[in-house]
Amino acid sequence: MTLWIFSALIAGYLIGCLHGSLVAQLLSGTNIKSAGVKNSGASNAAIVLGWKYGALVAFLDIFKGFAAVLVMRVFLGNSSLPAETVWAILFFIAAGVVLGHNFPFYMKFNGGKGTAAVIGVMIALDWQLGLLGLALLIVIALATNYLVIGVLALYAVFLLIAFWPADGFWPYIIALALIAMAFLKHLENIRRIKDGTENKVSAVLRKKSASAR
Repeated sequence: MTLWIFSALIAGYLIGCLHGSLVAQLLSGTNIKSAGVKNSGASNAAIVLGWKYGALVAFLDIFKGFAAVLVMRVFLGNSSLPAETVWAILFFIAAGVVLGHNFPFYMKFNGGKGTAAVIGVMIALDWQLGLLGLALLIVIALATNYLVIGVLALYAVFLLIAFWPADGFWPYIIALALIAMAFLKHLENIRRIKDGTENKVSAVLRKKSASAR
């Protein structure tokens, strides 16, 4: 199992390093890491370049997480491994994708915050709960006008997947570790909400995309 776990983590990490922000940079000519809140995630792409670029980056980052876990799931479907081992491997490759997204080696280990990647792996792990998490993120973010509050709801559903339908203790441990990392990654956003300086969802949605300027 150790070899499976190691392979899943490495494969997931390399896939996670494939950032949607690189595509946005090629299309717009703007490196979003040098502007806005200076990270390579979809939310910053929306802040810097407008919601259309934010949606593009989000789609690409969601897709990489979804594809990584789905391909591994199909591959493991032909194995004789116990269900508990299969779930552990799936969660380890999911963790690898999020780590690669957040800490890509070629960005000096300073990437995004992992939200889009987590959405993708959640949909691949359980499409119904994954879509529920995405829906909660959108609804709560729009209702509160702050994306980070919707993100916290998303991770609550991710933890639910670790309890059910996942099997074994590794999914639970990995989910808690990723939640802790997400909380640390979003501490600055939480502080800005308290200070009243956090970017509001409504303001980002009104922002014109760079292509329309």
